[in-house]
Amino acid sequence: MQEESFDYNKAGVNIEAGDALVQRIKKMVGQNFRPGVMMEIGGFAGFFKPDWQRYREPVLAAAADGVGTKLKISVMMNKHDTVGIDLVAMCVNDLLVQGADPLFFLDYLAVGKLDVDQAAEIISGIVAGCRQAGCALLGGETAEMPGFYPPGEYDLAGFAVGIAEKERIITGKDIVPGDVVIGLASNGLHSNGYSLVRKVFFEHLSLDPLAVYSPLQCALGEELLKPTAVYVPLVLPLLQQYPLKGLAHITGGGLELNLLRILPPGTRAVLRKRSWDVPAIFKLLQEKGNIQEREMYRTFNMGIGMAMIVPSGTSEAILQYLKEKDWQAWSIGYIEEDKGTGPGVEITM
Repeated sequence: MQEESFDYNKAGVNIEAGDALVQRIKKMVGQNFRPGVMMEIGGFAGFFKPDWQRYREPVLAAAADGVGTKLKISVMMNKHDTVGIDLVAMCVNDLLVQGADPLFFLDYLAVGKLDVDQAAEIISGIVAGCRQAGCALLGGETAEMPGFYPPGEYDLAGFAVGIAEKERIITGKDIVPGDVVIGLASNGLHSNGYSLVRKVFFEHLSLDPLAVYSPLQCALGEELLKPTAVYVPLVLPLLQQYPLKGLAHITGGGLELNLLRILPPGTRAVLRKRSWDVPAIFKLLQEKGNIQEREMYRTFNMGIGMAMIVPSGTSEAILQYLKEKDWQAWSIGYIEEDKGTGPGVEITM
């Protein structure tokens, strides 16, 4: 009896499909959105030459992140062109809050079986996110891992590198009592808390992702796939014009835990809960899941995707700038002296 012959394709890895994907996305990825890229995609590594002359003492910054179980919603809806924006946003927003300008981005896509159309759709979102952030998509990796992921499912990771002037790195060390907290509107849930979202909506209640539930204005699945806001083009110019003392990307942990990361000793933040608009999706989730309000504010962004701490004398000018850019923003609180209990964030009525 002749022994069966094996090859990589029989093991579940299609090399030809991988090559077809590279050829399809070459033109798409080649649309780099800032100078400095030194070679086309497809090599073993990407090269980028920063404009060092723009800085007196340049410092590189790096961030890595993923999209999390929001990808389950993408698979459920068979819509894959927005999660790439989430991936870029989660990384570049983390660079931005430290005062860094994103230079380039790398992605990692892992699948059980490579679907070229699906992968190209995913990467189109990554390209769109890089366009919004003004950074180059320098390269990436697509890993076909049969038996590791269920059919149709995948995982995404992203890596961003930025540059900052050393003396202008934002750490929060200059925050003092009397400073104002400005909140920039989120685009909904962004990319955090989806394990709880899926537990409530789809495991506990078996809601239809294609249905419209009051008070939403669109299908539930469509709402859940709204991509994370990319704040780079909005905030980067502000860094050149105003003394932004502290910036916080409001991700897992909500306003409370993320603001805590930038408050220096001797200070605490007081936020006025009713000073900003909470998107309908959060109200629906809290109601359907019977979730305690404190849990909501410690898990989700609740309508504030980024918080800025600025001197009181500049808050009105900054709010006017944001209004002119057609972005909702509010003065949501202030910094006060720590009364001896240590740095904290109080969310009041």
